[in-house]
Amino acid sequence: MDIQLKRVYESPEESDGYRILTDRLWPRGISREKAALDLWAKDMAPSSELRKWFGHDPEKYETFREKYLQELDHNPGKEDFLSLVKSHLKEGRVTLLYGARDREHNQAVVLHHFLEKAFS
Repeated sequence: MDIQLKRVYESPEESDGYRILTDRLWPRGISREKAALDLWAKDMAPSSELRKWFGHDPEKYETFREKYLQELDHNPGKEDFLSLVKSHLKEGRVTLLYGARDREHNQAVVLHHFLEKAFS
């Protein structure tokens, strides 16, 4: 399973493969062209309530992670999203993009874990 994580502000590379933005809100200061997305999966992002509560506070990360995984488990678009990602993984790499500065405590990290578990 070749899934990588990358900040949306980093330059796109051909090796990124299929690029998915995992934020519910569009990242500030970047154009759609520069983002070079294949998919904006805002419906798979954490709910607005959960995102606001978390506020990218590392001390809240474990609780955020648990709550977001629960949201993903009950997301009505989950099966379609999993099928789409799986089909693109057959062709090559999938890159999950996020806007947060913190590379270790964000929704893309949780979504990556969720995908690994779903495909194992």
